[in-house]
Amino acid sequence: MYTITSHTKERAKQAGLAIKPSTKPNKKLDVYANGELVASVGDRSYSDYGTYLKEKGKDVADERRRLYHIRHKNNKGLEGTLAKILLW
Repeated sequence: MYTITSHTKERAKQAGLAIKPSTKPNKKLDVYANGELVASVGDRSYSDYGTYLKEKGKDVADERRRLYHIRHKNNKGLEGTLAKILLW
């Protein structure tokens, strides 16, 4: 099971969103706006910025973030946008 990192909690708070561990087996987060589920984001088989930060340190996390943004620069959907905001 995915443990929500303090980085992700802070990003959700800044965005005015509520998050909970996802009920979908392959997703990390269920994202809520105004008490309503808007999306399930983050593939559990991949790490995210907060996880890298905790396990590998800031330098590695920053590099992984940079590479993530390069790979996902053309994501325009809601799920991709929320993943970028909350997880990276």
